Amino acid sequence: MFTGIVEERGRVRDGGRRLVVECRTVAEDAQVGASIAVSGVCLTVADRPPGALAFDLTEETRSRSTLGSLRPGAGVNLERPVTLATRLGGHLVQGHVDGVATVEAVEGEVDGVQVRLRPSNGLGRYMVDKGSVAVDGVSLTVAVVEEGAFTVALIPHTLEVTTLGRLVPGDRVNLEVDVVAKYVEGLAGSRG
Repeated sequence: MFTGIVEERGRVRDGGRRLVVECRTVAEDAQVGASIAVSGVCLTVADRPPGALAFDLTEETRSRSTLGSLRPGAGVNLERPVTLATRLGGHLVQGHVDGVATVEAVEGEVDGVQVRLRPSNGLGRYMVDKGSVAVDGVSLTVAVVEEGAFTVALIPHTLEVTTLGRLVPGDRVNLEVDVVAKYVEGLAGSRG
């Protein structure tokens, strides 16, 4: 379980089926077998090459997320799992990416930017005004819901410490909808 509060921006050393990410903070106490959220996807540390962590990507992970298309030099958001002593500063994020969204617009503001996203796989039904969503592992609040799209507002701090500050229209991002919304839908659909 994660919070969606990014601890470090890592850099891809090698992409493909074995993803190798250069990092410092997250690697400090990450042992082989540990879970790490990599741009919102919960992955297991498979190896600890010097100055980096290595993760094996399954076909499911490669097809459902953007991780399979990462190339050397690409940035990724990194977060270690919560502990019982961790403050829950974002929202409950499982690291189970539901699909991807495409960036439609990035519009500047004096105090940040607004990013409009078009989710895939019918995930827009989970978006509610002021609800929670994780975009590339970053816990965000939905600012505006439109037909088939939604907008999030990014403050300067988020733009600086995560990969979201580099988004441009056409980019694809990992999307995890609020787990509570999925449970509500599941419970409402199971009547009968």
